[in-house]
Amino acid sequence: MKGKKVIDEQRVTERQWTRRNVLIAVALMHLSVPVLLAGQTSVATPLRPSTPPEDISASSAMVNSAATNLSNAQNPFLGSVPQKPIPGIFPLSLRDAIDRGLNYNLGVVFATHSERQAEGARLNALSKLLPNISARVIGTEQQINLAALGLPTNAFRGIPTVVGPFSVFDARALLSQRVVDLESLYRLRSNSEDRRATQNNYTNARDMVVLVVGGLYLQAVSQAARIDSVRAQLQTAQALYRQSADMKSAGVAAGIDVLRSQVEMQVQQQRLLAVQNEYEKQKLMLLRAIGLPTSQEFTFADKIPFQPAPPLTLDEGLARALRSRADYRAAQNLLRAAELARKAAVAERLPSLALNGDYGVIGPEPGNSHGTFTAAAALNIPVFQGGKAHADTVQADALMQQRGSALQDLRGRIELEVRTAFLDLNTAADQVAVAHSSVQLATQQVTEARDRYTAGVVNTVEVVQAQEALATAEENYISSVFAHNLAKLSLARALGVAEEATKNYLGGK
Repeated sequence: MKGKKVIDEQRVTERQWTRRNVLIAVALMHLSVPVLLAGQTSVATPLRPSTPPEDISASSAMVNSAATNLSNAQNPFLGSVPQKPIPGIFPLSLRDAIDRGLNYNLGVVFATHSERQAEGARLNALSKLLPNISARVIGTEQQINLAALGLPTNAFRGIPTVVGPFSVFDARALLSQRVVDLESLYRLRSNSEDRRATQNNYTNARDMVVLVVGGLYLQAVSQAARIDSVRAQLQTAQALYRQSADMKSAGVAAGIDVLRSQVEMQVQQQRLLAVQNEYEKQKLMLLRAIGLPTSQEFTFADKIPFQPAPPLTLDEGLARALRSRADYRAAQNLLRAAELARKAAVAERLPSLALNGDYGVIGPEPGNSHGTFTAAAALNIPVFQGGKAHADTVQADALMQQRGSALQDLRGRIELEVRTAFLDLNTAADQVAVAHSSVQLATQQVTEARDRYTAGVVNTVEVVQAQEALATAEENYISSVFAHNLAKLSLARALGVAEEATKNYLGGK
């Protein structure tokens, strides 16, 4: 009963760490950048935390698998444009993974296409203000029935009813230019701000790729550490089983001790299979995010151990975030674009002035032609447009108010993200220190328990309890280091400096 109670307590602790990983993933979801492609907001799917096998039933595993597949299909930042595989097995560093993600991740690819679309819209608006020059050459052979044009046949004596055939040659260049058109001018400025917003969205998407790829890399590295931990625990359990079997053969241990040590060994074998399977799946997710085929074989070059975060105060972080966050600059660009679009809608009521002209030669044939020209100025004064200008103004005003509210909300959300990242970072650093001390104490406890069992003072219950305590302590340490590294990565993202500051925050090659 006492051994079962200890194992139950250990499972409760694992569940607590599972909930903690879920909270970290939720925080990562909230830190996922709003990618304002075409003025819309896209939130990245949170990274799936590692869950002990005891907490997963068959039904929940199927639901989680389906949810993961659906999120992968909907979230461009978890996809990529696959490239050719690299021959052999190569070491993948964190920096290499991020660089590949910045080149091939689908979120960056989409942001690039959106930027090109915005540039096309800007050039289209600019074309309405630039001169429109065209040239034409016309050669015709005509025969005209004057009676068909309404001319009486006896109106001009000596002129036949049917004239021709005769030739006409006309070659000329035509020019049209809008001189005063405030609506088109404001439309151009609005599209220019939209283009700047997409440029900032592209920068924001790169930060998002750093967050996603870095998080996937950290998860896989943490899972690799769990494999090493469980493998070590399995070796310890196997040694205890062999020791119990030998002591039973020598008549100094009971059969229940052998069974208890054998159960513990099989539990560790199940754990090893589970964490190895999870490790392989996390490697596949990382490959999908960085543009490598899922058949690519690689190893992790960086272990990403615990490393204190660079010194930074909360006030400095808040000020830096408002200066550096690309999504905040994009929201400002979108607000200015909406303000200019409203001015363009108001300008629909104003007159516009355009110049039109042409110059060319006309005659019966090219060698017998004479130059002619036309010059005209056209003043267009809107009188009644059926309420179109008012309707456009109402829509533009609503869009301007909406984007203004979104900008204010984003400013508050940035402050929330920075403050949350600081809290998580400080807490995780303290948890790493406590977890490291717990691992040392639990290791010492296992050694003493095995010595007491060898001396015949206790049975295998105490040894199994000590091993389970060590397993819990090592899991807590791995989870706390992962949480600390993820908090540093989240802080870099919250400050808007993820791409350039990742190495300083996480280390690696």
